[in-house]
Order: sequence, then C-alpha cells, then structure tokens
Amino acid sequence: MPIARNSTQFITAYQEIKHRILTGAFPANLRLREVEVAETLGLGRTPVREALKRLEDERLLTHEPRRGLVVTSLDRKSVSELYAMREILEAAAAEFAARHATEAEILNMEAILQEQEQPGADAVALNLAFHEAIYGAAHNQFLIKSLQSLTETTYLLGRSTLSTDQRAAQAVQEHRQILAAIARHDPAEAAGAARHHIRQAYLERLKMYRESGAPTPPIQQAD
Repeated sequence: MPIARNSTQFITAYQEIKHRILTGAFPANLRLREVEVAETLGLGRTPVREALKRLEDERLLTHEPRRGLVVTSLDRKSVSELYAMREILEAAAAEFAARHATEAEILNMEAILQEQEQPGADAVALNLAFHEAIYGAAHNQFLIKSLQSLTETTYLLGRSTLSTDQRAAQAVQEHRQILAAIARHDPAEAAGAARHHIRQAYLERLKMYRESGAPTPPIQQAD
C-alpha cells in the first residue's frame, strides 16, 4: 500500500526507506533503483532521489560500479572496526553517565533491567532501551548522535547476538555491572564494564560467523 503523502515527501521517503533497511525489509546487497523505490512508496522520484542520497551519505547505502545503489553490506574489516568504535563510545557514554546520571535516570535503567530479567522478555528491544538510557544519562548530544549512528550500522549485521538465551542472560549480568558502577558514580569502573560488555558482544558475533561458515573478522585488541 502506498504511503500517504504529506507536506514533506523527502522526510517521508527518507524515514520509510531507512526503516526498511534497519528492519531487514531491504536486506544487505539489495539494489535500490530510484524508479522502483518511488513506485513502491507511492512518491515522486525527486524526494526519493534525495532520500537515497542522504542514506548514502549516512553509509546505509553504497554505490557499486555497474550496480548502482545497494544496501550496505559490511565486510569483515568493517565489522571489526565497528565493534572497536563501539567499545570506545559505549565506554565514554557509561563514564559520562556515572558522572552525570540523575537518580531518576538510574531508576529508569534499573526498571529496564528488571523487565529484561522477566521470562519471555524481548531481549533485543530491552537491550536497546538500556543502552539508550545510558546515552541519555551521559548528557552529551554529540556522543548520543555518534552512538545512534553506530547502532543503526549494527542493524546491517542481521541477526542479533542476543538471539540465544545464554548470551541474552549473560548480557543482563553485564548490564548489571555497568549500572552498579553508574549508581556508585564510579566513571572508571563504568567505562571498564561497558568495554567488557561490547567485547563480549563482539566475541559472540565472531562465534555466529564461525557457526554460519562465514569468514570471521580479525579480533581487535582492547586498550
């Protein structure tokens, strides 16, 4: 069904295309032809062209010779670099949160973790909610913007590392360590716990590559 038109077709096109990329409706390596996308969305070619250009600038789309624009697929070097940057920025967010988090923000993180510990909880959604709570508690708009960009890129990897019950339970315990340090207002401990958490997620990603038979990225050495 075509999307309802509104006053800003560019924003409509941008948001819908991005949503489809991040949810996997437009999977990695899919070629996006301007005409076909415009027809699918029920929008004009000009706003779709502008939306595709912006998504290319954000590196969610890649221009390939003889193919045109395709949904970005991360090679093993990019995956390694992605997790290396996540270690740095997630540690910074936890450190800032330990310095600046309010009591209400800490209670919100605790509430998310309690929900995450319930049987049948949506591990992926609540994991994202917990991390976003830390980002907000860091009180640094530029750090938040950088982390949101990395989070969106992580969606390009496909299946979450939290898809197994074992890893999901382990992640909750790692979240508990991060939150405990933030609640104690211990920046160094919070940063270290966050780095450990992202490193464990990376190791789980490598395990998923091995089990799928795909080549595994080289392990980055933690600082």
